[in-house]
Amino acid sequence: MADEDGGGLRDRLSRQSEEALGKLASELLENPLVNSAITRAFSAREKAVSAQEAAMGALNLPSAADIDRLTRRLRTVGTRLEGIEESLDRLQDGVDKLSVKLEAAGRSSEPGISERVAAIEGQLSKLVNEVGHVSDAIEAGPVPVHREQERLAVDEAPPKPAAAKKKAAAKKKPAAG
Repeated sequence: MADEDGGGLRDRLSRQSEEALGKLASELLENPLVNSAITRAFSAREKAVSAQEAAMGALNLPSAADIDRLTRRLRTVGTRLEGIEESLDRLQDGVDKLSVKLEAAGRSSEPGISERVAAIEGQLSKLVNEVGHVSDAIEAGPVPVHREQERLAVDEAPPKPAAAKKKAAAKKKPAAG
């Protein structure tokens, strides 16, 4: 019986505290002073976020959204490359099977077949060459970054122009006399 009274008391206290908290929250939200403070806090946050994005843009640093976009794009490119590799593998398998059939047909004794086989083998070697070029292009490393897009080190002095180097070298040389 004490358990039932304890359970009932606990439920009643829990219910009363939930009601009290709900009332307090609704009264706070209805208060114009609290409501305007919350509105100002959210607008200040939005201004701070936009100022941060502008500062990062001025420093040429990517934002989190930029990195997320780039990550999704890389996944898409990776998926496409996998599809291309699978297609190339299927094409190579087909070429191999065709090559075996052509070799077998080249051994047959039908008239004119050897010329046709030779022509098909020529086209087949061209296809194999093109597939090899495509495969090399897929396996190629990343494209080098253009000079203007490289990141500069902050602690290093910027490179001197060629004209300034010549002037400095001229000052160091003693005049012949």
